[in-house]
Amino acid sequence: MDETGIDPAAMGRLAKALSFICGPQHAATLAMRKAADSGTESDAKRARTLFLKLKPGERRAAMSMLSD
Repeated sequence: MDETGIDPAAMGRLAKALSFICGPQHAATLAMRKAADSGTESDAKRARTLFLKLKPGERRAAMSMLSD
């Protein structure tokens, strides 16, 4: 499976977590929401790039919210 092959439902859950952690208007939150809605590879790549630019603590917090 390629790195950006995340399913849209997972991206939607991650967007909700990012909204709580970073805020609903944060660039990573908006990109993740757009990727979840469109499902296109280019949107997923952009969302992934912005997600990786977050502080490590913010990324860990978002991922831990998904596991709950």
